[in-house]
Amino acid sequence: MTGNIRPESMQRITTPELAEAFIREQITELREQIGDQKVLLALSGGVDSSVVAALLIKAVGKQLTCVHVNHGLMRKGESEQVIEVFRNQLGANLVYIDATDRFLDKLAGVSDPETKRKIIGAEFIDVFAEEAAKLEGIRFLGQGTIYPDILESKDGVKAHHNVGGLPEKYDFELVEPVKLLFKDEVRVVGKALGLPDNMVYRQPFPGPGLGVRCLGAITRDRLAALREADAVVREELEAAFAAGTCKPIWQYFAVVPDMRATGVENGKRRYDWPVIIRAVNTVDAMSATVPEIDWAILGKITARILAEVPGVCRVLYDMTPKPIGTIEFE
Repeated sequence: MTGNIRPESMQRITTPELAEAFIREQITELREQIGDQKVLLALSGGVDSSVVAALLIKAVGKQLTCVHVNHGLMRKGESEQVIEVFRNQLGANLVYIDATDRFLDKLAGVSDPETKRKIIGAEFIDVFAEEAAKLEGIRFLGQGTIYPDILESKDGVKAHHNVGGLPEKYDFELVEPVKLLFKDEVRVVGKALGLPDNMVYRQPFPGPGLGVRCLGAITRDRLAALREADAVVREELEAAFAAGTCKPIWQYFAVVPDMRATGVENGKRRYDWPVIIRAVNTVDAMSATVPEIDWAILGKITARILAEVPGVCRVLYDMTPKPIGTIEFE
């Protein structure tokens, strides 16, 4: 499975049997590519990088070092969860790096979405290069690139930090075993690898994290509001899924734009941020529909955000399908 073009004859991975055949093929290819060299993997904890980690562990075992970078753009409690699952439960060789200030300083005052993505991507590469130098002998960089990332970067829809190769100054060779798979196929492979459901079906999250949901130039106060509002959205929807009052939704999150809206509190005018709720259903992430969420659920989410998140005065629900909108705002 070399190259960046998915063959038309390639069968979609929809069953455990097809997933197991894919795993066997990839283990063979990974061993041939890597040999006895060491691999550094960017492990976000999402299904894409988790499946790549599991494949590499099966293929080369202790030759793999996983690195989790907290760029300050993670969801609430997310880095803590990654450490718990991968280091404490799965026993992975995991290096944790808190680079919050480093990323946010680089992003200060930057409002263009593509520039933000490129800054985040470049900084990721620098962080991994530095970590590789510390570890010594790292030749390969593992990535959770999937096929929609390649298609959207190729077509100019948006830049992905994990697409396009590495600058020549970094002497890494890329390892991308799921780059020709769609998201639903990656999940089937994850199940076949024995990964836990809360990892396989973990809420999708872009590489730039909350950086593309805190619209425009990122500020720490607005980023904090976004993180809290996003946690409320996820908590309430997941409670509704468990209670059976809402059908499961593929992806759901909050967005905070770089603008102020007029509000009123205790008889006084205020100018605070709006929060936009985004929820979509999709199979392959190439197109998406917007689910109907019960009014009572949306009302509860709204009440909690307005009561619990400082600096917010409005809550909106985005009804735009893909196309014409994309899943993310930036």
